[in-house]
Amino acid sequence: MKTKNLITTLLATASALPLSALAHVGADGGGHHNFLDSLGHAFAHPFGGADHLAAMLAVGAWSALAFPHHGTVWRAPAAFVALLVAGCLAGFAGLHVPAVEPMIAASVLVLGLLVMVRQKMAWGAAAALVGVFAFFHGAAHGYELFEDSAAAAAGAVLGMAAGSALLHLGGMALGHRVMQRHQLLARLAGAATAVLGVALLTRLA
Repeated sequence: MKTKNLITTLLATASALPLSALAHVGADGGGHHNFLDSLGHAFAHPFGGADHLAAMLAVGAWSALAFPHHGTVWRAPAAFVALLVAGCLAGFAGLHVPAVEPMIAASVLVLGLLVMVRQKMAWGAAAALVGVFAFFHGAAHGYELFEDSAAAAAGAVLGMAAGSALLHLGGMALGHRVMQRHQLLARLAGAATAVLGVALLTRLA
């Protein structure tokens, strides 16, 4: 009963999150006209959207749980940042990627489940998985920059990559110092992230 009540509470909380959590394509396109403005706005963006914040932290935490050795723990987060940049550039070039919002919501669900069950896999498969999700995250924002200047787009891409990398590092620190020692906390954090993903997908249905 306690578990059922916890899931119900988490779902209700996720459902109460503002719709701006999914405001991507067209939300602020063309609103930042120079490098520094775009850099600052894009750096802050992953911290302000519930979906991005949860996904970035989950990538870092899952990497720490699935790849405890320092030689491999950074590879999935690095792949995420690289494909995030690729997605941004593709969107800026005018590529309209379909199903961006559902894929972003699905990434929150899947990454939450991976944290919850502490799923291990080959690092190449992990990098490919998070890379696919990252491309959609990047494409959502790159398309916003389609009519912006090259300097503003460069600032936005750099800021998004830096903000995301910082959140990955935060997730890795949480995974190493807290979740590896307290499995219940890892499961609760993963479950909360997965429930958020379900709530976001439900809103899109």
